[in-house]
Amino acid sequence: MSRYFQLSKALVILLCLNIVVHTKQAQLQPWSPLDAPKEILQMLSRDPVTISLASTDFGHIIHQNPFAIFAPSSINDISKLIKFSNSLPIPFTIAARGQGHSVNGQSMTNDGIVVNMTELNNELRNNGNGIVVFDKYVDVGGGQRWIDVLHASLEKGLTPLSWTDYLYLSVGGTLSNAGISGQTFRFGPQISNVHELDVVTGKGDLVTCSTEKNSELFYAVLGGLGQFGIITRARIALGPAPKRVKWLRLLYNDFSAFSGDQEHLISLNGIDETNAPNYVEGFLLLNQPPLDLSFFPEIDQPRITSLVTQYGIIYIVELAKYYDENSQDHVDQEIEILLQGLKFVPTFKFEKDVSYEEFLDRVHTDELTLRAQGLWNIPHPWLDLFVPGSRMSEFNEGVLKGIILKQNITAGLVIVYPMNRTKWDDKMSAVTPNEEIFYVVDFLRATGFDNLEAYKSQNQQILQFCKDVGIEIKHYLPLNRTHEEWVEQYGLKWNAFEKRKNQFDPNKILSPGQGIFN
Repeated sequence: MSRYFQLSKALVILLCLNIVVHTKQAQLQPWSPLDAPKEILQMLSRDPVTISLASTDFGHIIHQNPFAIFAPSSINDISKLIKFSNSLPIPFTIAARGQGHSVNGQSMTNDGIVVNMTELNNELRNNGNGIVVFDKYVDVGGGQRWIDVLHASLEKGLTPLSWTDYLYLSVGGTLSNAGISGQTFRFGPQISNVHELDVVTGKGDLVTCSTEKNSELFYAVLGGLGQFGIITRARIALGPAPKRVKWLRLLYNDFSAFSGDQEHLISLNGIDETNAPNYVEGFLLLNQPPLDLSFFPEIDQPRITSLVTQYGIIYIVELAKYYDENSQDHVDQEIEILLQGLKFVPTFKFEKDVSYEEFLDRVHTDELTLRAQGLWNIPHPWLDLFVPGSRMSEFNEGVLKGIILKQNITAGLVIVYPMNRTKWDDKMSAVTPNEEIFYVVDFLRATGFDNLEAYKSQNQQILQFCKDVGIEIKHYLPLNRTHEEWVEQYGLKWNAFEKRKNQFDPNKILSPGQGIFN
């Protein structure tokens, strides 16, 4: 009897295990598009060329093949797709893609659905053009490009206040990160200039939100890396548009003078508005080929090259002063006052006078050149960091000089400039170092596939140096990282970030390419 009982018990266990295995196998079967409602099916494409385009991004480093591409004709279509995914035993993931300018697969999904947000450019509530300009704000579809927002606003003599350096990006894409440039010290990042959003959440709900209405979702989505919802409309603040720009570059051979002058320039905001700059950034000229001196007069290029050769690194403060017909008579005097006491190398001040649009769209000129040379659609192993201001001198010695300058690989464009933490709303998902002054440090590289590993290795060396000496950096445009690293990235915000994910996207459907919850 005992032996019979033991055999029966074993058979029961095996039977239960068999049931569990088969049940799990059934659950793990990929979802079938045949299960989708007809209105969803007709918007899905499995065209190999389209899927191939969506399987990579501007970075050309990460490759993931989606199951299909979704081309919505309305915002409701996105809602239906998300709700359908949530109805399945195992929901498929969904990635919203605008211009695909991410660098580490953030706009991708493996075996999920990529939503082509550019298909929505013809819908904004009841208006057909996707961009509606009012007196103090502009309503913009999430798939619209900032360059088109600029053109539409300028037609009415208006302009958004905060920009990115490159304008051929989608509105929803930059607002999901933060959107930064040389105006951030003055107006904050782009996410600090949003009045209202329409968002399709990870549950498929279409929600209008602002600081006063559905504020938890509003704060979550801005800088939220696409984790909580898909931005389908944004109401962006506008101001009067200037006509012209005095665009200056000042050369420094000393980092302390360079950073001190940058911090002085941004401190003028709110104190001396008349003489304060409208834009402040900075970057490096390194004694590494190729040396891009295209901004500077040809007659001055040899002496600039000599300066770079002598010091190894030259630091450049880039600033701009806007003006129009009402201020053109005294803009030169304002610049003269602005430059008083600055410690750049004497006689190494260079200036251009350009239109406002030409200044904002300056990177596009470089893009056209790179495309013509076949240097645009290649790997971009970028590293984008926020560095505490109190540690920048150490970062300069250990990273800019100790790693970038010493190693025999071309650094590409290295951007360095400060901003103020008070211009960021801490309720939003975006994270910054816990200091009033912190620096943007962007290593913007382009390389062939044969040199890609060298750049990735250098990026890791930079991160390891910061870790070893205790520089508490934050990532902008974060790389895909481990759960522990994401917790470290968000710090005290992690619990709120995770809670918001469970509230607005409980099945972890959205934006899997970030690698946070998937």
